[in-house]
Amino acid sequence: MKTVKLLNLDIHNISKLQLLKALCKGGVVFTANLDHLSKLQADEEFYIAYQAASYRVCDSQILLFVSKLLGMPFQEKISGSDFFPDFCEYYRDDDSVKMFLLGAAPGVALKAQERINRKIGREIVVAAHSPSFGFEKDEAECREIVNLINQSGATVLAIGVGAPKQEKWVYKYQSQLRRVKTILAVGATLDFEAGHVRRSPKWMSEVGLEWLYRISQDRNRLWKRYIVDDLPCLLLFLKQKLNLYRNPWSERVSQYRPKDFAQSASDR
Repeated sequence: MKTVKLLNLDIHNISKLQLLKALCKGGVVFTANLDHLSKLQADEEFYIAYQAASYRVCDSQILLFVSKLLGMPFQEKISGSDFFPDFCEYYRDDDSVKMFLLGAAPGVALKAQERINRKIGREIVVAAHSPSFGFEKDEAECREIVNLINQSGATVLAIGVGAPKQEKWVYKYQSQLRRVKTILAVGATLDFEAGHVRRSPKWMSEVGLEWLYRISQDRNRLWKRYIVDDLPCLLLFLKQKLNLYRNPWSERVSQYRPKDFAQSASDR
């Protein structure tokens, strides 16, 4: 599969339809954006988790623009909030697809479950759970969540607890999910599906301004992420263009071998 290298991440150059078809065999999908790339420069654990994904796709109009400037254009942007409902629709009539929703505030995941099932016309979402704040640091709660997923009979996990938390949790616990073949890291998508949070207008997403809309909706939490943390990443793209960028984890990069999650899931 062809990839586009942006900084220290190889992102798969794949269309949405190709990805939908490929997931009939399972796999882990992470959707890369500017914030992820910024975090990947300083967080080695996040970097290791990202290498284990079966599919790393472009979830950013800004990254789409950058790939064109670098002469390696992506086929298209595949945002988690667009891909998730398309996945549900694509597998509408496949009864083997049974989904567990993990994330969002109390009650929101259950609301998303209700709305998705009503829209799809069957119980494609078999269970939903909103973990406590800081759950990823509580081994007992994480074991309980793993048990809930296993007991549900779900074959698909959609996890939306924010990056890098969701990717690290997947990396740590995916091998314990007995029936799950497919994992989708979907960020704020569960809030969108529940109608709890409004998405940006389509035109803002298409011109790369979705981040500005999100800041306007949640200034206190998001302004630092988008303005302070992520903007320096643009300078790193210039370094890449000039062949001056170096992967901060390059000395140990050979250790980070992607796991064949689709194969390991089929063996369980």
